[in-house]
Amino acid sequence: MRQRLRALATERQRFGYRRLGILLAREGFRLNHKKLLRIYREEGLKVRRRGGRKRALGTRAPMIPPQGPNQRWSLDFVSDSLVCGRRFRILCVVDDFTRECLALIADTSLSEASVARILTGLIAGRGKPRTVRWSSVTPIYACCGSR
Repeated sequence: MRQRLRALATERQRFGYRRLGILLAREGFRLNHKKLLRIYREEGLKVRRRGGRKRALGTRAPMIPPQGPNQRWSLDFVSDSLVCGRRFRILCVVDDFTRECLALIADTSLSEASVARILTGLIAGRGKPRTVRWSSVTPIYACCGSR
């Protein structure tokens, strides 16, 4: 039985003792799971552990604060629901240097075409910013205009 266990383990390297026990049971070897685990360990068999997930190497460069107006805009979607249960979204566009709210558009459905149209209008009126940042943490006072 030990020889057959070793043969199955070399044949099926990704199988642990439980799956090997099932294969042995199909061949007629009836074993208690505790005894099977003991024999599995005595034979020095083990499944190689998989590596963890790959993480980013190095440190990320911190975001440089803007030095003047119209250098970096932050965009964020804020959503809520009405009393009747209907959901609506608000697109907030904020200048990071002046903390000025450039656009505050509320609608029940903001498609990518409407967002592109809004941004095109802002760029035509104010000029193109150096960077546009999709922010998930836009402060609420930046959208509402009060501190």
